Amino acid sequence: MAYLLRTLNLLMITGILITVGSAFGLVNFSMSHIQLAIPVFIYTIFTQAFVMFYFIGVSRLTDNVYFILSSEKNLNELFETPPADLMPYKKKVYQFSQEATRGKRQTIPWTMLILTLGTLGFLLGGAHDTGLVSKTTHSGVVYGFLAATGIGFARQWYYLGKSHLLLRKLKTQFSLPDDAM
Repeated sequence: MAYLLRTLNLLMITGILITVGSAFGLVNFSMSHIQLAIPVFIYTIFTQAFVMFYFIGVSRLTDNVYFILSSEKNLNELFETPPADLMPYKKKVYQFSQEATRGKRQTIPWTMLILTLGTLGFLLGGAHDTGLVSKTTHSGVVYGFLAATGIGFARQWYYLGKSHLLLRKLKTQFSLPDDAM
């Protein structure tokens, strides 16, 4: 899943760069940057929502496994025959839970900022096109969107890799199938 999300992020960045290049006249298309911005931003919303829910899901999974171990109920969901000493499992899953929560906290605020600035830049672009705001207002918000997207992309790339490895370790720990989440 992490590789899919990384690919979606790369396609998002490519679309954004093509749109910005079209706005500056560096890339020539039969469509204007306004016409390019519409599908690219819809795709950005899709990608960022997908990434955000991935991190929420990984965190939720690790929290659920920790809850099962802590409560010592429904252990048959994790083990065929539960061991007598659950402390090593609890310790390891607690570490997994902390890592998953860290990944969520490091990426979701940037995702929200990307979506907020992208929406504002998109709306201000329409307002500039109708003459309601100046070009500098629209450009300033878009530059902020580009900066947030760059930082958010880097963090998402890093933590997608870490979350992917974390899920592998968690699933190996309990012999869960790869398609289980």
